[in-house]
Amino acid sequence: MREKKHIFYICKTGILNVNLSWKSFCGYIGIVAYFNCMETIPRLCLECNKPVKGRSDKKFCDDYCRNAYNNKSKVEESAYVRDINQVLKKNRRILEELIGNEEMTKHPKSKFTSKGFDFGYYTHQYINKKGNIYFFCYEYGYLPLEGEWYLIVKRKS
Repeated sequence: MREKKHIFYICKTGILNVNLSWKSFCGYIGIVAYFNCMETIPRLCLECNKPVKGRSDKKFCDDYCRNAYNNKSKVEESAYVRDINQVLKKNRRILEELIGNEEMTKHPKSKFTSKGFDFGYYTHQYINKKGNIYFFCYEYGYLPLEGEWYLIVKRKS
């Protein structure tokens, strides 16, 4: 086993007289170098680029910057989904308006298109025993009939 030696180490605060084994001293140097490095690299807020103080894994200077940053990223990610949901909700609203209080009713395609219904968007399909395909926007559905007529139905919950 190696004998402990007096090792002198120069740091920011001056010369240290360390009474450690060489292995321990190397570990000590690593720790000191790590903390010295952490002090010299400024961390900047991801939103406003101001210096961040506090925990080493902190990314934002305050709650306002954190919320602003996350809101921006959510807007970019969800714009496509939001647009599709708006069309689906509009289609549902039109079907709800056309069916009224009835369980099912028939309307020509012109009534749908005049209100802005988009036949390319629906939430799901239902195929009955006869093989007819119903297109649904949430709980309201429609079945294409002959002569550009559509049967509107409301699914029972």
